[in-house]
Amino acid sequence: MKNHCIYFKKPFPFKIWVIVITLLIGNIFFINQVTFAQDANAGIQEATNQVVSYFDTGTDLMYAIGAVVGIIGAIKVFNKWNAGEPDTNKVAAAWFGSCVFLVVVATVLKSFFGI
Repeated sequence: MKNHCIYFKKPFPFKIWVIVITLLIGNIFFINQVTFAQDANAGIQEATNQVVSYFDTGTDLMYAIGAVVGIIGAIKVFNKWNAGEPDTNKVAAAWFGSCVFLVVVATVLKSFFGI
């Protein structure tokens, strides 16, 4: 039986067929992405609006986490103080500092972004 291919004397090897099919499928996905990427500005604006809408909730969550950390720290420091351990001041400063850090970060982020 004769090969009816004009340009090639032998049929394509399997690896070449796999490469050609992969490139064709990749082209289809690329065309789809280009079609959907035309409205990128609207998508970026929508993402910005969603982040801004969650910002107040996030800062409230940081305040709540700071309160919980403060309560846990107060209990731990109280237990150390009652046990008479010598490093109570260091532990109290560390817990107090972490609570202040969370509150300051939430406040600075809120004022920095002007929300």
